[in-house]
Amino acid sequence: MILANDTKTDVSESELAHLGEGEVGYIRQMRSEDITERFPGAPELDPGQELWALFSADGTPILVSDDRTSAFHKAQENDLYTVSLH
Repeated sequence: MILANDTKTDVSESELAHLGEGEVGYIRQMRSEDITERFPGAPELDPGQELWALFSADGTPILVSDDRTSAFHKAQENDLYTVSLH
């Protein structure tokens, strides 16, 4: 049996952009070569490093670390529910 929800909810682009703001953050593994693009103020990093980045729900960069656990702790400090992106 398949159940379908025929209820349609219209969400504006602005509302969608602010969904999860201040409540949700995501953690993503990145290579050092990609960090300067997402974190404009980051110092120059040696290429080939695997790093962990924490972003707010709207994609604003918060933290970059070489330790995944540190990224989760920073999210906790900011009262963010975290999700991981692969």
